Amino acid sequence: MTNEISKRLEDLGITLPVAAAPAANYVPYVISGNTLYLSGQLPIEGGKVAVTGIVGKDVALEDAKRAAELCAINILAQASAALGGDLTRVKRLIKINGFVASAQDFTNQHLVINGASDLLVNVLGEAGKHARAAVGMACLPLNAAVEIDAILEIA
Repeated sequence: MTNEISKRLEDLGITLPVAAAPAANYVPYVISGNTLYLSGQLPIEGGKVAVTGIVGKDVALEDAKRAAELCAINILAQASAALGGDLTRVKRLIKINGFVASAQDFTNQHLVINGASDLLVNVLGEAGKHARAAVGMACLPLNAAVEIDAILEIA
């Protein structure tokens, strides 16, 4: 990992966790050519889903944004694992897809996913600017409030 990325993580008080193992019949990532596809990451902290429930019902906006930040941290951890610990191989974060377990009348999914977008840009710099989707869902696996997957261009 570059000193720049390490420094940014340190400045943000972030230590990347060990990448989570798959919870079902899938792989955590696939590399095809110069593209890294990461499976959906949940807001796991300390080995458990840290933010559960329905946003706009049992989960406040700020807590949901924190869940998105945790997903982003887990995206970085998974990318690091896929790249042998070398995040300098990330040329560009191409796209994230953010899924928010939402109450029927909750319409601020974009604000929730900003938690992940902001963190990824803060850590990766210009290479972290990405396209994205922010989508409301009825529910998510393990009652997680947020799930985010990612596509990255790698060297």
